Amino acid sequence: MPHAGFASLIGRPNAGKSTLLNRMVGTKVAIVSDKPQTTRNRIVAVKNMPGGQIVFMDTPGIHRPLHRLNVRMVDAAVETLRDVDVVALVFDASTRPGRGDEYVANLLKHLTTPVVLVLNKIDLVSKANLLPLMEKAQGWHSFASIVPVSAETGDGVDRLEQVLLDQLPESDPVYPEDFLTDQAERTLVAEIVREKVLHHTRQELPFSTAVGVDQFDETERERMLRLYCTIYVETESQKPIVIGRGGAMIKQIGTEARKELEAFFGTKVFLDLRVKVDADWRDNDR
Repeated sequence: MPHAGFASLIGRPNAGKSTLLNRMVGTKVAIVSDKPQTTRNRIVAVKNMPGGQIVFMDTPGIHRPLHRLNVRMVDAAVETLRDVDVVALVFDASTRPGRGDEYVANLLKHLTTPVVLVLNKIDLVSKANLLPLMEKAQGWHSFASIVPVSAETGDGVDRLEQVLLDQLPESDPVYPEDFLTDQAERTLVAEIVREKVLHHTRQELPFSTAVGVDQFDETERERMLRLYCTIYVETESQKPIVIGRGGAMIKQIGTEARKELEAFFGTKVFLDLRVKVDADWRDNDR
C-alpha cells in the first residue's frame, strides 16, 4: 500500500525552505531570494514517488512579527501545522543557533505531529562542525529524524523525501499524478517578478516591495500571454532604485522575469511593469 499525506515546511527566514521545496518538486513553485521573509503565501506542491505522494505546504519564515503583514505570515505558518501528517523544520546549518531558533522550537512544544529536523546548507559547513550541531539539536525537540541536506546541491534530498514519505499514512494519492501546485497563476507571476526585484535591489532596498498583477490575458490569436504588473514600494526614494537609470533596472527585471515566465507557461509572454508608491502596502491584503 502506498503512503500519501501532507508535509509542512517551516523554519526561520532564509533557512532555505523555498529552495528546498523547488528542489524536491523539480520546478519553481516558491520564490527564492537571499532576503528574509520572501515566501508570503501558503503553497501546495506535490511530489510523486514510487512509494507514494507527498503534498507539501510551504510557509512564510517564522519570526517575531513587527507588522500586520508579518503577523499574517506567522499565522499562515502556524496554521499549516494543524492538519498535516509530518512537519519538516528547516534549519540553516551554516549559522549558529539563536533566540529565533528557540522561538520556533517553542511553537512545536505541544505539537503531536512528528517533526523531522532538516539541517540545510551543509555544503557551507564542514563535517567537524556539523556533528556537534546534530548532537545539540537532539535537545531541541523529540525529532522523528534529523536529516542533513543541501537544497543548493541536492545532497541528502532523496533521503529526506523518503524519511518524510515514511511518516505519512498508508493511502492512495491525494492528487492526480500530473498535479503540481494549487498556487494561482497570478500569484506565481507576482512571486517571480518580485524575486527578480529582490535579487537586483538587495543592496539598496530592504524588505519593502510587493507585486500586484493588474491584468492577466491569454490571447489565442497572438498565442501570447499578456501580463500587466505593478511593483509597489514604500517611499518615493525607492521608486528610482527599482526603475534604474534610464529604466535600465526595471528593463533587466522585466527581461529575466519574462524569460522565466515563458519557460513556466510554455508560451510567449508580454510583460509590462510599472512602479508605484504605497506606504501602507504592508498593512493591506496585497
